Amino acid sequence: MKSQQTMKPATAAKKLGVYLEATPEEFRAGVVSRDELDAMQADPPQWLRDLRRNGPHPKQLIAQKLGISTSALVRAGITEALTTEQINAIKEENPDWLVRERATYAEFKAEEARLAEKARLEAEAEA
Repeated sequence: MKSQQTMKPATAAKKLGVYLEATPEEFRAGVVSRDELDAMQADPPQWLRDLRRNGPHPKQLIAQKLGISTSALVRAGITEALTTEQINAIKEENPDWLVRERATYAEFKAEEARLAEKARLEAEAEA
């Protein structure tokens, strides 16, 4: 019989896209099997649906929702998890730092895409 693959709660929370500290105690206290994770993704329990909808959200998701990097969050002094409401308030306010960081991030992503395309073309030329 094949043994069940398990993961730490932090890994499972990351895969589920939620902030670990906001998950229920029973989730944080144990281990999560691959089957349990798959079941939660297929049919999320109420606490998971609520966390995904309202937060608090992990830094990676906050950055994604704001269209900036996680480093930009640190530069802006945002070190705590934020709720969806708080993220929407920042978007609505659209402070100068957010405008700057979005522009910087867009340049970074464009350069990343350009380099990937260059590498792809070079690989094709060598083939």
